[in-house]
Amino acid sequence: MHSVEIKKTGGPEVLEIKDIKLSEPNSGEVLIKQTAIGLNYIDTYHRSGLYPVPLPSGIGLEGAGIIEKVGPETNGFKEGDKVAYAAAPIGSYATHRIYPTKSLIKVPDGIDLEIVAAIMTKGLTTFYLLHKTYEAKSGETILFHAAAGGVGQIFCQWAKSLGCNVIGTVGSEEKIEVAKKFGCSHVINYNKEDFHKEVMKITNDVGLPVVYDGVGKVTMEKSLLCLKMRGTFVSFGNASGKLEPLDVGKLIAPKGLFLTRPSIAHYTATREELDEAASKLFEMIKSKKVIVELFKKYSLNEVIHAHKDLESRRIIGPAIITP
Repeated sequence: MHSVEIKKTGGPEVLEIKDIKLSEPNSGEVLIKQTAIGLNYIDTYHRSGLYPVPLPSGIGLEGAGIIEKVGPETNGFKEGDKVAYAAAPIGSYATHRIYPTKSLIKVPDGIDLEIVAAIMTKGLTTFYLLHKTYEAKSGETILFHAAAGGVGQIFCQWAKSLGCNVIGTVGSEEKIEVAKKFGCSHVINYNKEDFHKEVMKITNDVGLPVVYDGVGKVTMEKSLLCLKMRGTFVSFGNASGKLEPLDVGKLIAPKGLFLTRPSIAHYTATREELDEAASKLFEMIKSKKVIVELFKKYSLNEVIHAHKDLESRRIIGPAIITP
């Protein structure tokens, strides 16, 4: 059994692989032999210290595999079940792990565990963004930043299936066709064009009801300018860096805007919420309204390389680590 540990925060080089020996699962816990591990940008925040965690620590919040052992009171889970998760405790970068059943999801037959591991976080994020944080409606024009990325590919397909007209931004010319392939009606390279001006052209100067922004620092202010009266700014990530302090009087008050900073934890706090989100995600996969194309697989030994690729934006689409 092996896992990845960080003893200090920093660059990808702080990631260390170590041998582990796990105890028996306690009440409400199971031992999972992992088939695949999700690779997500939030992992870099924990590694770098942007989102502090007690050290030493494991890393990773997403995985899928087979239950090998069950502890007492496992709430319907049994040995041999296909399962997945996308929540704390941190430590998914491992061949095996003990995990609480309260945050565990059974994976239906016919859905590949590698696909599930690649999109549990991205898919549950898309669910709450489109159905809970701001319920996007058919016919609405909406903006999603980093449309060619892992979350973007899932989000744009899902939004298109709802009848939304999706404007996507990307950071390079080669990503434009990727964003179009996965559901964007309009794609803007924000490194070459002023996306605020382009959005206002597309909407005939009306603006948007909602902007979904996982990029953060470099997009926040212009995103707020893109919104129409009483529009909603959904800030759910910081891929370009930590958000700067916001001038509420200048950027929020003039149009009575709404600003929210949601996470998966806010929308999967109960078993009912988690089951609803996972059920809808699996439905989207089975119906092929959301098509998942794995961009790349890394071995656990390649974890440093994987983080370098992630931070340099070389990963275009869902990627996984295989134990």
